[in-house]
Amino acid sequence: MLNLVLFGPPGAGKGTQSEKLIQKYNLVHLSTGDLLRSQIAAGTELGIRAKQLMDQGLLVPDEVVIGMIEHKLQENQSAAGFIFDGFPRTVPQAEALDQLLAQHGTDITTMIALVVEDEELIRRLLKRGETSGRADDRDETTARRRVSVYNSETMPVANYYSEQGKYKSIDGIGEIEAIFETICREIEKSMAKAKVD
Repeated sequence: MLNLVLFGPPGAGKGTQSEKLIQKYNLVHLSTGDLLRSQIAAGTELGIRAKQLMDQGLLVPDEVVIGMIEHKLQENQSAAGFIFDGFPRTVPQAEALDQLLAQHGTDITTMIALVVEDEELIRRLLKRGETSGRADDRDETTARRRVSVYNSETMPVANYYSEQGKYKSIDGIGEIEAIFETICREIEKSMAKAKVD
């Protein structure tokens, strides 16, 4: 089973690359943002609570997100693998994910981190906000807060996977296809290493 954490700040291009990876490796896409937005659209209690936090550029509590992911894993037990997009965002989430996957007899194969400098991220988010209709992309202050929250709260997750020998960083600036090919090379290496181990 290929379980991939696609990592990077808001605006790094995770959505674009995850779509290509899903097709190539036949993975189930686990985007916590999408899961939350579907809850918001459905007007569930969870969705309403999540929306209030997301509109402020804040993170949704771990137990809420882990619960949604566990539900998705159970729904897709025969999957070739999963791509985790926008999760885990904190070390406790990464630890909880490792425990959850262990219960399902699997683990994270590799973490691919798309690296993009802050000012480029802000530019991309504001540009995306013009077309996406997402309130959290339209306001520069909120966009800057999201990047800042990522840098302070989410970067330690990279160290967590690095200690496990699973962290790979890739330049997120350039042609989409070239970035995709680089990601695929790293995945192939990680899959080969997992088979040996």
